[in-house]
Amino acid sequence: MLALRLTRTAHLAVHLRRLLVAVASAGTGFLLLCALGHALSHPDTPGAAALRLAWCAAPLAAAVQLAVAVARTDPGTRPRSGLSAIGLGPGRLMAVSATTTALSASLGSVAALLAYLHLRGDLTSRPPSGRVAADALAVGQSLPAPAVLTLLVLVPACASAAVAQALRPRDPRPAPSAAPRGYGRFGAYGWGKARETFGAYGRFGSRTAVAAARPAAAGSHAGGAALVGAGGTLQTQSGEPPAPAPDPAPTDGATEPPDAALPTAADTVPAPLPQNTTALPWGIAVLAAGLTVETYTGNASAAPTPGTAPSAGVLIGWALTALGLALAGPGLTHLCGRLLQAVRPGALRLLAGRVLMEESHRVGRPLGVVAAVAAAAYVAATVYDGDGPAFGPLATLGASLVAGCTVATLLTAAVAARHARAGTTDALLRLGAPPATLRGAAAVRAAALLALFGPLTLLVAVLAALPLEH
Repeated sequence: MLALRLTRTAHLAVHLRRLLVAVASAGTGFLLLCALGHALSHPDTPGAAALRLAWCAAPLAAAVQLAVAVARTDPGTRPRSGLSAIGLGPGRLMAVSATTTALSASLGSVAALLAYLHLRGDLTSRPPSGRVAADALAVGQSLPAPAVLTLLVLVPACASAAVAQALRPRDPRPAPSAAPRGYGRFGAYGWGKARETFGAYGRFGSRTAVAAARPAAAGSHAGGAALVGAGGTLQTQSGEPPAPAPDPAPTDGATEPPDAALPTAADTVPAPLPQNTTALPWGIAVLAAGLTVETYTGNASAAPTPGTAPSAGVLIGWALTALGLALAGPGLTHLCGRLLQAVRPGALRLLAGRVLMEESHRVGRPLGVVAAVAAAAYVAATVYDGDGPAFGPLATLGASLVAGCTVATLLTAAVAARHARAGTTDALLRLGAPPATLRGAAAVRAAALLALFGPLTLLVAVLAALPLEH
């Protein structure tokens, strides 16, 4: 009920984004039903029917990616202060967002079923439509209800599960230390990095550095600043022996003594690498594996004939290529921001580079997917040229769905990044930064991303098209 209220009271832009999710779900559901119809019309070729169904994974993945991007930018399910008091914590908001996504995708699945039945002529007395091949509509055959229901529920289930996984509540507490536990001085049980041997506490001069590092004013009620003697004992300026220190408050065995909090050389740990750059080598490796699979498959098989889908090896190769570019996208965007700030940058390049580094986790992955789709479009235009097999209506629908969903995801991520830095933009304007500088920084960012991802996309497309041309 809460999801319905939030859906009804949302802004027009939010409704448009949810409508895009419904359209993507409708197109993917229609392609799944057409694959089912082809399987019913050709029961003697189960391999070809399974291959057609497998190629529907591309628009399914694109629709799920769009649903996750739309759910991230939904202002109605964004955690805000005070909502936990009325039972709307992060977990409940995540469930509401997943339910809203499932509603939008279910609406698209219902529209896909109605369109499919209308083209078959089941809803009207008209003959079946000739726009789609008769074998894809399974004209004259009854549709199995369990199979139809399973295929139509696939998109809402995958989209809602992906949204729940992306927006799940995360524990803000740091992870427990993996260092082995040890016994501190006098048997104190703690997380000491090095154990002290017996008698180390009273050894001559062992506590001098620790005592000198403490504040000089602590415990000097009678005679001024405390000094450290030759034997490591504290003496006051008046020559009187120091007053006995009060017993420390009883603590449990899990806390460390105060001396353990002082920094040592062993505590100096190098700063970890940014999270956006750690997946860059993995992305390059997966991209190379995808190109290898495409090359091997293209050399081992002939060009597809009209009316048939490409082989399973081509599908696996393109899936690995898209995954590799998606993994490498944030790291490449972060690297682009660093390159912009190299060699004595001015205010414009410095601002553009810092924004790119900050937004690399938002726009990097959609940029990688768009690069993969553009490379696939180049390969399709090269292989399927004038003398090659022509695109059918279903192939055109699938390509349009994948391209439209990826571009819409990139635009949605860009809008989310713009809203995220709205406070910084307002602060710069209040400090006197001219609006032309902000627009120039945006143009520099776009030009830098185009200069980096453009040649990369062309290189991947040429390498993928070489074996298919032969």
